[in-house]
This record gives sequence, structure tokens and C-alpha cells, in this order.
Amino acid sequence: MLGDYYETLGVGKDASQDEIKKAYRTLAKKYHPDVTDLSKDEAEAKFKEVSEAYEVLSDENKRKLYDQYGHAGVNSQFSKGGFSWEDFTHADDISDIFGDIFSSMFGRSRQPRSRNSPRQGESLRYDLEITLSDVLKGKTVELSIPHSIPCGDCRGTGGKDGKVETCQTCNGAGQMQRVSRTPFGNMVSVGDCSSCGGSGRTFRERCPKCRGSGRNNVSSKVSVDIPKGIEEDMRLRVAGAGDAGYNGGPPGDLIVVIHVKQDKNFRRDGVNLWSEVFTTYPRLVLGGEETVKTIDEETISLTIPSGTQVGGVLRIAGKGLPKLNQNTRGNMFVRVMMEVPGKVSPYEKELLSKLDERAGKKPAKGKSKLRQKLDDL
Repeated sequence: MLGDYYETLGVGKDASQDEIKKAYRTLAKKYHPDVTDLSKDEAEAKFKEVSEAYEVLSDENKRKLYDQYGHAGVNSQFSKGGFSWEDFTHADDISDIFGDIFSSMFGRSRQPRSRNSPRQGESLRYDLEITLSDVLKGKTVELSIPHSIPCGDCRGTGGKDGKVETCQTCNGAGQMQRVSRTPFGNMVSVGDCSSCGGSGRTFRERCPKCRGSGRNNVSSKVSVDIPKGIEEDMRLRVAGAGDAGYNGGPPGDLIVVIHVKQDKNFRRDGVNLWSEVFTTYPRLVLGGEETVKTIDEETISLTIPSGTQVGGVLRIAGKGLPKLNQNTRGNMFVRVMMEVPGKVSPYEKELLSKLDERAGKKPAKGKSKLRQKLDDL
């Protein structure tokens, strides 16, 4: 049984043509077999039902007949009393719909750009590993980059001595239309010409140096400036250092991806650095000094305050890494650790035993607990 066309499109009987068109576009995309979860037969049936309703309601004359006489008033308008793809006359609407479907599925227009116009070459990626010292100071590196350049013998045309002619297959357009049959009728697609590969030009003899490609592979030296403070996965772009362009187009770019090698002495935290220093139990309790090395390869004396706990963190201001392209530096944080000897001498064992026996005893007035213990030894 045929349903109400207005209900099929989900619009009221007083709907404007814009509302009808919008409803149809939404439903047509919903039931297209490439995007719907329905089976092929169900999707086709729904698509035909929606299209039939739109075919009638989008035509003012057919809509008047339908409003007055119902389905009987418009059945004669369709072959075999129903809708068929060949009867569909709104080519612009369906073209827009398929365009929306392709765009939503692939994120771009369904029609490829012609290759006979100037196009930029491909960009290249190079992964470069640097050290924390490089991050601190910055550096300039010279890379050997394999890439393509326009063939000098044929001037990038691919034809011997640069001699080319207009492709007779596509008449220089670079593209050809192809018609394929689908469950919904004939579909027209546009693709690169098979004779010229989309360039719109052919040649009788190909260039012997580049074998008709119009490009040759070479390795070039590229200088790359690594700025101070650069971070992991940052990308540096070297314009024009990629592959050669097409048909006189500009070359692509070189993208250098930075990877910072892990350091055995320092752990990076943004512009700050973390390291460790090992000290003794007496120095933790009484206070003292230890030497530490900075990322600048400078050895400095670190003061350990009395009462420092194992795992405590001390800060050395301005000894971290610089902010990107700035002279301002972060801090260096040092975690204080304690080494516990695996073996001790008999004398050390005796002293430790006495210290342990006196641990917790009330010290004499005016003396610290540790000083009292040391005096008792």
C-alpha cells in the first residue's frame, strides 16, 4: 500500500519547496546504500519511496493533482504505475546529494582535480633524533634528502627533447567521464585519462633520461636550524625541499619531525629537568654538601639541609632547559637518595649497633638527639 507522500518526507501539507527539498536530501542520504545500516533491498525500497514522494511534491502541477486526487491523480505520471530511476528528472538535486555523500564519507569532493594544471609536488618527512644538549643550545644540521627534481633534458614534460602534443583521447582535458550501472541506474564518474595519466599531454618518444616521468631522483643537502627549547614531535618545515611539482607547479616541502633522545642523567619535564644525587645518612640528618652535574656539563655544589628526607627534592634555579626560542630557562630538580651499603666493617657495625641501642632515648638538655647519640658513642 502506498504511503502518504507528505508523511514519507516528514513534512506538513503546507510545506514550502525549500522544506520539501531539504527533507528529501536528508532522507536520500540516510537511505543511500553506501551509508545506511539497512540491507541492500531495504535501502533500495526506502530510497525509491522517498524519491517518488519528492518527484511528486517538488512539481507544482503533480502536487496539485496529488492534493486533489491522491495517488490516483499521479499514478499515470510514472511508468508501470510507480517510480523508476529513469523517470527521475531532478538531476541537479541528485547530483548534489551524491556530492554530499561522497564529501561526508571521504572528506572531499568526488571529482578529482585535473592534473593538467600546475600542481605542487609531494611533501617529504624526515625523522631527526637530537639530544637534550641540542635542545639546550640549538644547532644547525645538514641532512641528505633524496627527492625528485624536474628532468632537465625534457624540461619536465616527459617527452624526448621536451616535445609533447595534446592528448587526442581527452582533447587535453586530462579527464574522462565513465558511466557505470548501479542498482539505482547509471552513475557518471570522472577520472584521469588513461592515455595521458591526467596531464592532458602525450609524446611520441619518451625522454630517455627520465623514461617519460618528467622527473629525476637526486639527493640534496638541506640545512635545518634546530631552535633552542624545541620539544618532542615538533615539526620544522623547509619550504621547497620536497619532490618536484607537476606541470610547472612548485615543489613540495620537507617536514622534519623532532625526536629527543632519552638522557641517562636527566628526565625532561617541559622546561624543567629532573636528576638524582646519592648521599649518606649523616648528611641527611646533619646537613652537608654533594656535587651534581648540570645539563651544561657544569659541576656545582648542592647544599643538603639538615633533616632532609630520603626522596626529598631540592631545586637549582635556572639550570633547566630554555623556552622555545627564548633565553629564559626552567629549573633543575634534584631528588636526594641514600645509598645503603651491602657490607660494613666490624667497626662500622659496632657503631651502628650502639646508635640503634640509643635511638629514641631522651637527650641531655641543650643537645640535639643526634649530637647526644654521637657523644655517647
